[in-house]
Amino acid sequence: MSASPPELRLENQLCFAVYSAAHAFAQAYKPHLDPMGLTYPQYLVMLLLWEQDGRSVNELGQPLQLDSGTLTPLLKRMEKGGFVTRQRDARDERVTRIHLTEHGKSLRDKARAIPTALLCASGLTLDQLNNLRDQVRVLGENLRE
Repeated sequence: MSASPPELRLENQLCFAVYSAAHAFAQAYKPHLDPMGLTYPQYLVMLLLWEQDGRSVNELGQPLQLDSGTLTPLLKRMEKGGFVTRQRDARDERVTRIHLTEHGKSLRDKARAIPTALLCASGLTLDQLNNLRDQVRVLGENLRE
């Protein structure tokens, strides 16, 4: 069998570079999140709830790009861990609202150091990291269209 053409080589695939970087991000966050008892996906939920507590499952799922079938088991584990409570909306019982517990709220201050630690681990400047984030965001939006 002949060698693959350059466009079919793994190391030339942007998708693999992004996939590999995403895996590296999850691993880089692990030592910061383990002491708090959070997984990386749970941390992403916490970021949204620290911004605005009491969001619905759908309001969490949209920015995370997760459907309720994926998000609900994650939220149930977070509830069992004492980070959040799940409550039916008083105005619409079809809607489940997610609220931080006192323990969940208390983790916010501990999490404040994480972005700086990851910036240092990245080896990039803040401007470089912000530019890269914006480029990857646009890439994702373009691919979803």
